[in-house]
Amino acid sequence: MDEIRLIIASDSVGETAELVTKACTSQFNQLGNALETIRLPYIETRENVDEVITIAKEQRSIVIYTLVKPNIRKYMEEQLEKHQLNHVDIMGPLMAQLTNELNEMPLNEPGVVHKLDEDYFKKIEAIEFAVKYDDGRDPRGLPKADIILIGISRTSKTPLSQYLAHKRFKVMNVPLVPEVDPPEQLFEMDPEKCVALKIDPEKLNAIRKERLVQLGLNDDANYAQDQRILEELDYFNEIVERIGCAVIDVSNKAIEETANEIIKLVTKNNRYDY
Repeated sequence: MDEIRLIIASDSVGETAELVTKACTSQFNQLGNALETIRLPYIETRENVDEVITIAKEQRSIVIYTLVKPNIRKYMEEQLEKHQLNHVDIMGPLMAQLTNELNEMPLNEPGVVHKLDEDYFKKIEAIEFAVKYDDGRDPRGLPKADIILIGISRTSKTPLSQYLAHKRFKVMNVPLVPEVDPPEQLFEMDPEKCVALKIDPEKLNAIRKERLVQLGLNDDANYAQDQRILEELDYFNEIVERIGCAVIDVSNKAIEETANEIIKLVTKNNRYDY
């Protein structure tokens, strides 16, 4: 059979059109080596369109295109019709239908789907980071973190880390225990990206007792004793004063409320694109 030539033209990188093309061509066994495909990205001007037309005419190609800018898409349509070239507009018809249904004009911005993909992968990366560096497992995560949470046990460090990760922040949390010195690197970090979580002693006592019961343990263990809690809070205050970071009281706050306060703190100097 004669060779089938396809030109994939896009005002972005052309991945969308290429994926659709591959999905279609894979349904035809006889194509085999008789298929030639070239991708022409960043078709943003009339001159770019003219180049596509020239190549298509020389090679007698089918032009498959995804162009979101109306003027460039219209010019492409006119030139393809003028030179009687076979073509497929992947995005145009659906965008026209959605415009009618929604009574809203599209953004007409090339590459938006890739911006969304980038946002998704940033979120996944942040979630994986939060899991890897949960509970101060590896101090090497400190300089890589966007936010460092500091607090004694049962101050919601882990759930806050996960919640903030879904907002694309890389969060490491460091537990404070009087018998264990925190990593020395903690005191070398920028205090503006550190947030300490404090809690009311009575509230913490109730939370810890409930946790012990959930674990099937006696709720009068040292972990939930008033004296032990006060010792931990004194140690917490000592470490926080040494770091010089902001402190948030989580005693009566939902995770979402605390997270929003943390975000405001770390973004107040436009440190992050949130």
